Amino acid sequence: MRKGNTVFFKNAPRITSFAAVCGSKEKEGVLGSFADVTLQDDMYEESTFEKAECKMLSTAIALAIEKGKYSESDIDVMISGDLLNQIISASFAARDFNFPFLGVYSACSTMSESILLASMLVNAGYIERAVAATGSHFASAERQYRYPLELGCTRPPQAQWTVTGAGACIVSNEKKGVKVVNGTMGKVCDFGVTDVNNMGAAMAPVSVIIGQNCGAVKPEIL
Repeated sequence: MRKGNTVFFKNAPRITSFAAVCGSKEKEGVLGSFADVTLQDDMYEESTFEKAECKMLSTAIALAIEKGKYSESDIDVMISGDLLNQIISASFAARDFNFPFLGVYSACSTMSESILLASMLVNAGYIERAVAATGSHFASAERQYRYPLELGCTRPPQAQWTVTGAGACIVSNEKKGVKVVNGTMGKVCDFGVTDVNNMGAAMAPVSVIIGQNCGAVKPEIL
């Protein structure tokens, strides 16, 4: 059933397993203790930031499958994306697994989009189980959107940081885990924010819009 931009799932797809990898800075935050893997070195023993980002994503996906006591053959599709050109981290991570891959891009809402699309596929009965995942790296995002760290540019005090981390979850038709009640499909809205260092101003209206569209319905844990 659909009401406005919000889809309500009749068959109650569930998040049955999840995993997260985070960088050393993220570990210091309020959510840091919930990560399965914390990097001591944000290069993750790789030669580039982009390779580190890809490795984080692969690790999160593998851990989510392992924690759910699944095998690769249990997964029908992987839906994932990232912040880089041609969603290269997700595409390269997909090479490590033997299941189909659907690449998506929705900037900082890529994880939400992945879960939404996975839930739609499971709810409709087209698949039984999907991996929804995404990842990013502060240093690769700076090179993508602002200035490479090697330039040594001064960051303004109000600048936010792109997360160094990755997350993955299994969306399934099994009758356990966290029920996905609904999902809201967002619109592209330009509020005229032009400061590339102020991501907060660009994202803040989202919470208001979602609340208006779906009444801020919370997931039901069974």
